[in-house]
Amino acid sequence: MRSSRVLAAAAAGLATVTAAATATVTATTALVSPTLTSPGLAQPAAAVLGQQSFVAAAIRRAGPAVVTIDTERTVQSAATGGLPRGLLNDPLFRQFFGIPQQGAPSRRTERGQGSGVILQADGLVLTNAHVVDQIDRVTVGLENGQRVEGRVVGLDKLTDLAVVRLVGAGPWPVAPLGNSDALQVGDWAIAVGNPFGLDNTVTLGIISSLNRNASKLGITDKRLDLIQTDAAINPGNSGGPLLNADGEVVGINTLVRSGPGAGLGFAIPINRARSIVNQLVATGRATHPMIGVGLDEVRAPGGQGSGRGAVVVSVQPNGPADRGGLRTGDVIVAAQGAAVKDPSQVITAVERAGVGGTLNLTVNRQGATLNLRLVPGDMAVLRQG
Repeated sequence: MRSSRVLAAAAAGLATVTAAATATVTATTALVSPTLTSPGLAQPAAAVLGQQSFVAAAIRRAGPAVVTIDTERTVQSAATGGLPRGLLNDPLFRQFFGIPQQGAPSRRTERGQGSGVILQADGLVLTNAHVVDQIDRVTVGLENGQRVEGRVVGLDKLTDLAVVRLVGAGPWPVAPLGNSDALQVGDWAIAVGNPFGLDNTVTLGIISSLNRNASKLGITDKRLDLIQTDAAINPGNSGGPLLNADGEVVGINTLVRSGPGAGLGFAIPINRARSIVNQLVATGRATHPMIGVGLDEVRAPGGQGSGRGAVVVSVQPNGPADRGGLRTGDVIVAAQGAAVKDPSQVITAVERAGVGGTLNLTVNRQGATLNLRLVPGDMAVLRQG
C-alpha cells in the first residue's frame, strides 16, 4: 500500500510539472517526433513546423555550386625499386623485366581529391591551395554529374587559397557569399564537401570559436585567423564551403585537428578569402603586408605569457618597423587604438592595414609610452631584400 501511494504521488507531481511547462515540452517533442500533435491543434506538428529543416533549404541554395576537384600530377622517382645493384647492371635482366636504363627515373601518376565552390557565373572556383598545388591536371565535378576541365588561375600558400577557372561555356551555378565578420560563437555551421570521396556530404554543427590563430594550432607556415567549428570536416572536405543557416558561404574549409582535440574543424573566413581571390584573379599572386619584426608573448616572472602585449624580439634592418622607430625589447600594447593581448593581434592589425597602409602602434619602451606610425611593405619584396 505504501508503494502504491508513493507511485501515485509521483505521478501527480509529474502531471503538475508537465502542466506548468506545456509549451516548452510540446515544442521540443514536436521536433523529435513528427507524429505528435500540439495542444489545441488538430494537425500533426510536422505539418505546422514543416518536414524539412533549415539545413535542407540552405543546401538547396548553395549545394549546386559545391564541386568535386580531382587532380593528377606526375611524380618521378628512382628506378631501382630496391633491387640489388648487380642485377640492375645486367642489361639482359633489365631488358627482360622492362626496367629502364640505370639512373633513368620512373614516372607515376598521383591522384588527389578535394572540394571547391563556384563564386561567379563565369566559372570562378575557390578552393584550397594544397588541393591544386603542383598538379598537372584539374577536373571539376558538378552536383548534376557534369565534369569539366579546370585551369589554375593562381594560388597563395600563405593563406592556403587558390582559384580555378572552369573551361567551358556557362553560366554556372553560384553560391551566395555571406559576411564572416558578422558571425557569432554559437551560430549554426553547415559544412559541405566530398570527404573520403563521398560526394555532396553535409554535416551540421555550430561556430565554436572565431579568430583562432593558425600559429596556436602549430601551423607556422600560414598566416590565418580561422573559424573553428564542430561540424565534421574530413579529408576531401578541403576547399569546400562552410555555410551559415541561410545557405551563404561564410568560410572555406581548410583543416581538421587530429589526435588530441580531434573533431575540431577550421575554415578560412570568406571576407579574408575575397581579397585574396581578387588579387589572384588580377595578378595570379597575392601580396601580404609585413613590418619586419619577430614577436613573442610578454613573459610573467613565472615564465608564462602574461596576456598583455607583444614583445619585439628582432627587427629586420631597414624594414618598415626599423624605419618607423620600433626597437628590440619594445612591448607593443596597442595597435590601431585597440589594446593588444598577444602577438597574433599585432599580425591581424598588420594584415588589415595592408601593403602601403598606415599602422599606428602604441609601445612601452622601458616604462615610457611611445606612439609610432609604420607603413607595412610586401612580404615577398622584404624577404628578397
